[in-house]
Amino acid sequence: MGVNTVVDFVLVDTVIEETRTREKRLRLLPSRVVVYFVVALALFEDCSCRGVRGKLTAGLEGLPLVRPAVSSLSRARRRIGAAPLRRLFEILAGPVAHRGQAGSFYWGLRTVAVDGTLLHVPDEEALTWRYPKRAGESVEFGYPLLRLVVLAECGTRAVLAAVFGAESGGELTYAVRLLSVLDRTMLLLADAGFDANTFARDVQATGAQFLVRSSARRIPTPSGTWAPAPTWPGSDTASCPSC
Repeated sequence: MGVNTVVDFVLVDTVIEETRTREKRLRLLPSRVVVYFVVALALFEDCSCRGVRGKLTAGLEGLPLVRPAVSSLSRARRRIGAAPLRRLFEILAGPVAHRGQAGSFYWGLRTVAVDGTLLHVPDEEALTWRYPKRAGESVEFGYPLLRLVVLAECGTRAVLAAVFGAESGGELTYAVRLLSVLDRTMLLLADAGFDANTFARDVQATGAQFLVRSSARRIPTPSGTWAPAPTWPGSDTASCPSC
């Protein structure tokens, strides 16, 4: 399946016109080609720029294609900027599972999950002011890190919403910005890092149900908050003797 079967030419051209990123003159790398190139960079993240371009043009063997230099590909990416890619994501992001699809629904609720990860970004001054390196008492080390938090549909892995920023922000800080896409038809799954009281209340306010893994030493209270669970004599767990 080609990229253009999901991201068709008409959609890309519409986004380019909407974001006013159409090329001003005839170019070797028109804006439409650059958008597909950047999308392919995400799909083939282990390939070089030249390798990704080769995959995009693999079906055009035999045609007299001009091969742009890597520097030209980089300049083309800067020329169109982030606006058309951001708009394309806003249009395409969302659930795709049909009602009752296995792995995507539980008791009639669409199951979605939130989680975060860290990505390395290039060690360049143009980025390190926004994504600093980790630092010890007297020295910085490693690559700069970007924190990405995503809300995705279970079963299909379709992305509903995503947000990223500096590592220092923390997963919960970013996750709150994703909750606007939740509604009463959904069940949110989350790991232990998302069991904060305020986050649970914010999810509840959307109408969505939620199931969040938490420490055995925390129990929900009738008020909707969490409290330390009791430890029974001779036990290190929060279970009662009859459990």
